[in-house]
Amino acid sequence: MDFLTLFSVYLCFLLAAAALLCACPGSRGGSPAGTAGQAAQITLCFHVLQVLSFVIPTQLQRVTHRVLHRLFHTRSRLFVVLHVALQAAVFGEYTWEVLVYCWELQFHLLVLLLPYLLLAGNMGCFLLCSRADPGIITKSNHASLVKVYAYDDVLFPKGIVCPTCNMEKPARSKHCSVCGACVHRFDHHCVWVNNCIGASNTKYFFLYLLTLTATAAAVTAITAALLVQVVLLSDLMRGTYIDDQGRERAVQIPFLVQHLFLTFPRIVFMLGFVALLTLVLGVYCCFNLYLALTNQTSNEWCKSRRYGCSRLPLQPHHRRVVYKNIYSKGVWMNLKEIFKPPPVLERKKKA
Repeated sequence: MDFLTLFSVYLCFLLAAAALLCACPGSRGGSPAGTAGQAAQITLCFHVLQVLSFVIPTQLQRVTHRVLHRLFHTRSRLFVVLHVALQAAVFGEYTWEVLVYCWELQFHLLVLLLPYLLLAGNMGCFLLCSRADPGIITKSNHASLVKVYAYDDVLFPKGIVCPTCNMEKPARSKHCSVCGACVHRFDHHCVWVNNCIGASNTKYFFLYLLTLTATAAAVTAITAALLVQVVLLSDLMRGTYIDDQGRERAVQIPFLVQHLFLTFPRIVFMLGFVALLTLVLGVYCCFNLYLALTNQTSNEWCKSRRYGCSRLPLQPHHRRVVYKNIYSKGVWMNLKEIFKPPPVLERKKKA
């Protein structure tokens, strides 16, 4: 069972790296109003980086910093290429092996074609999201966009001027250093579509994320059904095997996983990757659905976590304030605002 041990170590390493990335907040957008939990995360991240600085050579640290800055702080098509390459690899394996085996086992044709239909919809949403104007604020539309949302004087105080664009920031907007422009109803900059997510393309991003999750789930379900069908037809669960000590043992789950991995290595590896991807995308999709139903953006959600129960230095006598989302107008109106942006944005797109 050596491969299971190595795979477990590899999986633990990936999860630990992901946890470290999540625990280390970005240095940009910092605020003295951060919560105690965030302060603890920053302290933990600082100590971890201090320990790593003694192990990793200085030259390697500089190269890593430049690469990370190039990837995450400048517009690059590298992640778009990686995105397409991963989809091509998954669907190549699905078409080359899974589809053939499923067809021989007489799976229904519509079930086998479902991932391709979802992939076509996903690629359409991907193109719309990556090519659409997210809602960039210019001097020509600034006066109209300022009137769209009211200032809440907590997350978005009135009178804040963007030092780069040299314009007063409308409520719910933010300057994106990657795109070099202020974006109306800014959510985040997505490296996978190489574009900002703002008021004009949030609907495309949500549909893109939904179809991507459904595609991964469909591939996972069909591949898992294939392996289950193989196990049932071969009657492996009732079989026996000889262990290292020469004793006869009944087939158990670890041996069954090893047998499937050795018999269908590419299929099992793809299933593990796509299943993990489905879980991550599913959680993120649910989070974005929550944001849509409550009329929030990722930027506003992160800010509200910092400001929610903290002491704001701009308030008189340092009194504590509780943030209240003034932009939520009910589930139906919140969804309508996403899928049918304010008329000023529609006129801008037509123009």
